[in-house]
Amino acid sequence: MRDAAPTTIYLKDYTPFGYLVDSVHLTFDLAPNATRVTSRIKFRPNPDATDRTFFLHGEQLNLIRAAIDGVVITPDVTAEGLTAAAPDAPFVWEAVVEIDPGNNTALEGLYMSNGMYCTQCEAEGFRKITYYPDRPDVMSTFTVRINGDLPVLLSNGNPSGQGDGWAEWIDPWPKPAYLFALVAGELIAHPGQFTTKSGRDVELNLWVRPGDEGKCAFGMEALKKSMKWDEDVYGREYDLDVFNIVAVDDFNMGAMENKGLNIFNSSAVLASPETSTDMNFERIEAIIAHEYFHNWTGNRITCRDWFQLCLKEGLTVFRDAQFTSDMRSAPVKRIHDAIDLRARQFPEDNGPLSHPVRPESFQEINNFYTSTVYEKGAEVIGMLKRLVGDEAYAKALDLYFERHDGQACTIEDWLKVFEDTTGRDLSQFKRWYSQSGTPRVSVAEKWNDGTYTLTLSQRTEPTPGQEDKRSQVIPVAVGLLGPNGDEVRATEVFELTEAEQSFTFTGLAAKPVPSILRDFSAPVILEHEPTNAERAFLLAHDTDAFNRWQAGRSLAEDTLLRMITDEATPDADYLDGLQAVLRDKALDPAYRALMLGLPTQSELATALHDKGITPDPMAIWRAVETLRQATAQHVQDLLPRLHSETLVDAPYQPDAEQSGKRALGGAALALTSRLDGGLMAAEGYTRADNMTLQLTALSCLLRAGKGEAELAGFYDQWQHDRLVMDKWFALQVSMTGPDKTVETAHRLTEHTDFNWKNPNRFRALMGSLVGSHAGFHQADGAGYALLADWLIRLDPVNPQTTARMCSAFQTWKRYDSDRQELIRVQLTRISNTPDLSRDTTEMVSRILGA
Repeated sequence: MRDAAPTTIYLKDYTPFGYLVDSVHLTFDLAPNATRVTSRIKFRPNPDATDRTFFLHGEQLNLIRAAIDGVVITPDVTAEGLTAAAPDAPFVWEAVVEIDPGNNTALEGLYMSNGMYCTQCEAEGFRKITYYPDRPDVMSTFTVRINGDLPVLLSNGNPSGQGDGWAEWIDPWPKPAYLFALVAGELIAHPGQFTTKSGRDVELNLWVRPGDEGKCAFGMEALKKSMKWDEDVYGREYDLDVFNIVAVDDFNMGAMENKGLNIFNSSAVLASPETSTDMNFERIEAIIAHEYFHNWTGNRITCRDWFQLCLKEGLTVFRDAQFTSDMRSAPVKRIHDAIDLRARQFPEDNGPLSHPVRPESFQEINNFYTSTVYEKGAEVIGMLKRLVGDEAYAKALDLYFERHDGQACTIEDWLKVFEDTTGRDLSQFKRWYSQSGTPRVSVAEKWNDGTYTLTLSQRTEPTPGQEDKRSQVIPVAVGLLGPNGDEVRATEVFELTEAEQSFTFTGLAAKPVPSILRDFSAPVILEHEPTNAERAFLLAHDTDAFNRWQAGRSLAEDTLLRMITDEATPDADYLDGLQAVLRDKALDPAYRALMLGLPTQSELATALHDKGITPDPMAIWRAVETLRQATAQHVQDLLPRLHSETLVDAPYQPDAEQSGKRALGGAALALTSRLDGGLMAAEGYTRADNMTLQLTALSCLLRAGKGEAELAGFYDQWQHDRLVMDKWFALQVSMTGPDKTVETAHRLTEHTDFNWKNPNRFRALMGSLVGSHAGFHQADGAGYALLADWLIRLDPVNPQTTARMCSAFQTWKRYDSDRQELIRVQLTRISNTPDLSRDTTEMVSRILGA
């Protein structure tokens, strides 16, 4: 276990490593509990370094032998690595270490998953494989020989030789150690082929366990689409002879972009209509694209240090969002991104875990693989593109790839290419990378004889470590609608750079209705409170798809808040507007399905807290249930038409058209189940011929208090499929009423199929507990205690998953004093656990210290 009280690492203290690495040769002699790794590394002094200390990272390694230029040495070895005297000239370092992948439950470095050897080296896992300068700015070519009795032996790059019990791989492109990968096991390849725009043939393989061969076709096609899109849109061509993807059951993340050998969580690549939902297919398509796009934005150009993590992740998330928008519906994708950002990143940005997109310090880098780095980082890229325009963005990216190929770079390098291609000064825009918190933009309107003035002001609340906030560059996209719903001013992007600025429109015949922050042009909280009549007007007429959805969302939030605080009845304007949208067949079914969605109960708790009202989770739950029931009754005459309109009379395809119909049909079924007691859902479950329809119907039955027989039948049907069983665990907790949530979750922890050491299974159950807002926040604190019990149990086995699940407690101070005390007790209990990991220690201390 790592030191639980580590020192803090600061961005300002960065210095380059004292030596450059010219080549790395690794030999692996595989054995489950005694794998030997022999390294032969060519070093030379770094002329840009001022410190020539020869320190190599290494953790949980048994050093057998070490030598410099063939002379055996005895280095100074600690739990963090080793130090040795090294010549001030080129030299060859050799080491032999022994490691135990069979007992590596943390899933970092080289470990075993059901008999398969696999690796996860980002961020600092390579130091658990051999001694090495495990930092992203140290780049080298790698040659890897694998000796073992398993039939498939894979590593990065191109294959250079193989024989009975061995294989050798050479990666010709310099890379940091975090991109190293090795896989060995009983695997079957689903092959494919791609011809690049320059005419090179690339061999593609999706490697899976026997029995999973039927779940590969979609992933392979998604990979080919990604490769073609990256050529067409960004001009990026693949640069090796082979591209391998491996599906692994035990994996802390979704996937990893290791050069030429992407290792995927099985849930992020395996798919079939019978076992995967439409949402699974879309997620898989996006993750495959994301990891492939890293080949250039992350691999060929990587990070100088881990503070620059957003350089590769923010840009690549933005690129995969562009890809999904092109493959599916751009408005629906944009709305989904905004929903996700508000649900996950905004609470992070405005709570004890708040940090800038580029943090200034960290203790455990694994704790900064966050929504702020990824999703807010992507929003920053989107704002930059919006500010400079499509053409200038394309020119800047071309320069970025040309100037920095093969380098480990910084945010300053990234912004410099935009300054050089556009002539803009981006020093103020750079604050998006250094300043934490979510900006709030408030709106004031003035109308006077044909002249309409919008006054926008910005402020950002203090966050941990940053009390004083400076104005940022905020692109605010605005359009104006006339009294008849016509657009009297097309979308214009205003740059809000001061604390307050006014923007004037002249020559208008009548006072317009503004449509502000179109397409969610910046990740800000818009403080604008139009009347419900104006919101209903925008819901009916706004030409911007995002803001039309936002108008409905705002109406829903307003009526819910009044129901919670004033015991008001559901708002008629909202229900009428919703009905009008549902009747509009010209709208994408997926878009109409989104319109039926409500703000999450956690978002409502935040909204109440922002108004100075202590949220009551049960009151929020009752209001949401009441509004859903009222919606079902208000649109009940329309439901039969929606059911017939969304039937798919064709073989299953997970494309945008069919998925949209199933999404709207599922939303209609959920409303119908509130009126017929689940009768139609039971019929739908019997007829379902794909997982989307089957799971939707089962969800509706459970929500209606029915479905026990179907739930048991679902288990009998799918108990052999590990990914479907994750759904089975999650469904029962998420569809249970809040008074039974904790009881259900506790019961399921005792189920024989609850493999708590598997990250997917643990997240399926405990993530669903946390996601059930009212159930998790039961007044007696049972939900807090259950989660804490399991985090304490999991921490010595898998610190990464434990630390990330601790974020469930980050909003604790918005609740009443009794709940705060109950949560504080559990956080303190976790914190006081002997030998708590560094990962979890840092997370809990940040949450408690807020």
